[in-house]
Amino acid sequence: MARTLASRRRGRRLAADAGLLVVAAAFALPLAWVLLSSVDPHANLKVKAPDGFTWSHFDAILTSDITFTPLLNSLILCGGATLLTVVCAALAAYPLSRFRSRLNRPFLLTILFATSLPITAIMVPVYALFVQVNLIDTMQGTILFFAASQLPFAIWLMKNFMDGVPKELEEAAWTDGASSMQSLVRIVLPLMGPGVAVVTVFSFVVMWGNFFVPFMLLLTPDQMPASVSINEFFGNRGMVAYGQLAAFSIVYSTPVILLYVLIARRLGGGFALGGAVKG
Repeated sequence: MARTLASRRRGRRLAADAGLLVVAAAFALPLAWVLLSSVDPHANLKVKAPDGFTWSHFDAILTSDITFTPLLNSLILCGGATLLTVVCAALAAYPLSRFRSRLNRPFLLTILFATSLPITAIMVPVYALFVQVNLIDTMQGTILFFAASQLPFAIWLMKNFMDGVPKELEEAAWTDGASSMQSLVRIVLPLMGPGVAVVTVFSFVVMWGNFFVPFMLLLTPDQMPASVSINEFFGNRGMVAYGQLAAFSIVYSTPVILLYVLIARRLGGGFALGGAVKG
């Protein structure tokens, strides 16, 4: 009986491991194609060992028009929108977390509904509005829309993290004469550093990979971000420069990877509030 039970557990464990290996392979194969094709002089759609080794694909894309200017535009758009999103989300989440009101739940449900709206469904009225207020084909207009589209979910995330910071710490600061804004900036936000990091990374990554919004709101080629300029590698009649596409994908992914590495410690940290709450 014991042997049968042990063999069943072993079989389930092996089945689970096999399933995880299949999932890992599904994620690893596209990454392997990007890495191998970027140095393959005869790159195609197949995942294979390179026929040779070349840096020509990187030499072809590392120019101002193809890579550097679009990457700078992406950093301006996504960096500015992420900063605006995090600041506005913190200011909106603070009263929702700290003050009780009958309007809190309806407001949270409203912004939750806003997260379910597809971008494609609202782009037509947004485009018409931007034309009326002269924000079409402007970096600041695209930044505002990026931030507005990410703000509902950012508020939800920020509020959940903010609920984990004891209110007693703020009450002690209020006793010493601190204002609500001072307690938010000096006490709440530093203690919820991992939460701010999560909102920052999530917002930046979603905006970084967004193709549709800048494609619709920006018209000048010099203002296009990298998420739109990558479309240039897909030529007419199905012709694709696979090697250059793979090399550009590596360069395009670098800022996101660097951002994650820089704040990975904060993502893995805790709130470290032990002993901070009065008994």
